[in-house]
Amino acid sequence: MKTFELKGAVRTGLGKKATKAERVSENVPCVLYGGKENVHFTTTVSDIRKLIYSPDVFVVNLDIDGKKVKSIMKALQFHPVSDKVLHIDFLQLTEDKPVIVELPIKLEGLAEGVKAGGKLSLEMRKLKVKGFYKEIPENIVIDVTSLGLGKSIQVGKVSVPKLEILNAKNAVVAQVKLTRAARGAAATTTAK
Repeated sequence: MKTFELKGAVRTGLGKKATKAERVSENVPCVLYGGKENVHFTTTVSDIRKLIYSPDVFVVNLDIDGKKVKSIMKALQFHPVSDKVLHIDFLQLTEDKPVIVELPIKLEGLAEGVKAGGKLSLEMRKLKVKGFYKEIPENIVIDVTSLGLGKSIQVGKVSVPKLEILNAKNAVVAQVKLTRAARGAAATTTAK
């Protein structure tokens, strides 16, 4: 996985009033879970922009007032109207505990059904996987070369080494749909 460097400062004041004051001064309240105790800290909006507006999953190297910790972003809250970042939860990573993350899916190859006039459709952009953070790849690559017209790839057919996929096994990841032109061509050939 890719890494991301992030600096933060420990929050002294907790509660509504202190949190609102942090947000007014363009800071984002954050919490680090998973260690011996929860750490409340703040970071700036400009520092986290590339972390949150990206499809990639990052191992975040947190530097909270000199204390360095490896973590992963678990939860993100936005304001319902203005879309400002309200709060971020981070989970501290350890070598002996598996983590659950959503990895982006990348399709590879030219499907047989596309050559025959169909349209390739990616139904799921991410898959939820469980594993140790050092074994988690940047994305899940699925080869669609042998996918025919009207056929699909389900989660049960996807395998990632050393990781457990947590999505429903019968959920469709990608499929080749028949287009109107392909249906019309099929109808004219059967009519002859």
